[in-house]
Formats: sequence, structure tokens, C-alpha cells
Amino acid sequence: MTKRRKVVITSVLLTLGLASVILLQNSSRVYGILATSIFSLPLYYWSLSDVLRKNATLLVLVLPPLFTFGVGLFWFLLPSSVLTMLPILILHGLGHYAVSLTANIFAVSTIRTIALSRAARGVGFVLTLFVAFLLFNAALSLRTSPQLAAVLVFVSSAPLFLQALWSSELTEKITSRLLVYTFLFSYGVTVLSVLLLFWPVSLIVGSLFLTIAVYVLLGLGQAQIEAKLFSRTVKEYLYIGLGVFLAMLLVTSWRG
Repeated sequence: MTKRRKVVITSVLLTLGLASVILLQNSSRVYGILATSIFSLPLYYWSLSDVLRKNATLLVLVLPPLFTFGVGLFWFLLPSSVLTMLPILILHGLGHYAVSLTANIFAVSTIRTIALSRAARGVGFVLTLFVAFLLFNAALSLRTSPQLAAVLVFVSSAPLFLQALWSSELTEKITSRLLVYTFLFSYGVTVLSVLLLFWPVSLIVGSLFLTIAVYVLLGLGQAQIEAKLFSRTVKEYLYIGLGVFLAMLLVTSWRG
């Protein structure tokens, strides 16, 4: 069986698994989403078994379960209807196809340099931001428990940062530099999430703000790893972060 066929089968099975969650009771749907997310690991290992090894290439397995979990939780928070179900399932299927192709390119790139690695890094960057937004949206919805929300933001952002930063090195080992950057960036986003819990912003605005924070930190981190962290690059990312912060101030309602 060709790898592309395996990728298609993986995407279809995971989408069917997520679709079956709607048959469960509301109290059990989160467990169904979690089970489908975990099921993505053996499926991805099967579809990419010829390029995965017992080294840092296993980091390509980080994004698949988080993608399904994020999409599933976002769907869970939406009104239950066919109009919301179909677009979400289509997005989920196409998203997994893109995740699979990107993961394959990253794994192969640890062995030899290929022309598609740069394009895959850009797609992986966008997918990481998308998953981050979905997970942050779910975490910030727990406004009654700031401590739990902070833990969830850290636990979800750390693996996202680690796999995205590694995609700039594509080495067979996880370096200490990656671990340090991952901890510092995840801690910074977590601190911002705690501040947002006491800020009168909407759930979507707060999630977007944290996602932009990931965009800035991840962009700077990747530029540093690739030895492209010039003053102009730093200014561009900081201007974007400042602009989003000012925009959030403008849309914030300070009335009680």
C-alpha cells in the first residue's frame, strides 16, 4: 500500500471517529474526543512507519492528536447542528491530510535535505497556530478555574512549541536549546493567559491574543535557530504583537 493511500485512510478514519462522537451523550463527548485523539497516534505511526525512527522524528506525532483534540473541543463548544458539523468534519479531514504530508516531509528531512522542507515548515507553522487557537479557546472557557486554565495552556503550548521549534533544526536529537526555548515560551504564554482571565475580553479575542503571542515567540525562536534573527525581524514581530495588544485594548469593554 502506498504512503499516500495510508495518509488518506488515516484522515478518513479519524474524521469518522470524530463524527461518531455526536452519538454520545454530552457528558461523554469529551472522552470520545480524547479517545479519537489518542487513536491518531497508532494510525500516524502506521502511515509514516517507513520514515519514523526512535529519535526526534517522533515529534511529528505531537500535532496529530492535538489537532483532533482542538477541533473536537471547538466543535463541542458550538451549537450542535448539521450546519456546524459538516464544515468542522471537512476541515478536520483536510487538516489531517496536510498534517500527515508535513510530518512526512519533516521526518524525511532529518535524513536528507529536500526542496519541500521550507514549504512544509511554513505549513507546519500555520497548523501550529491554528491548533494553539483551538486549545486556548477551550482552556480560557474555564473561567471558573484560573489555575486549571493556566495548567492547560502550559500543557498544550509546550508540545506545540517543541515540535515547531524542532522543525527549524530537523535533527535526530532534541537539543537543550529547544528545551529551554520551549519552557520559556510556554511559561510566557501561560502568564499571559492568567492575566487574560482577569481581563474583560471575549473568549475569541483572548484566544487570538494568546495565538499572536505564540506567533511572535515562535517566529523569533525559529529565526534564532536558523541564524536569521536580525534587528529588522525582531522589530517586525514586536510591532505585530504591540498592534494586537492595542487592538485588544480598543475592543475591551471596561463597563461592569
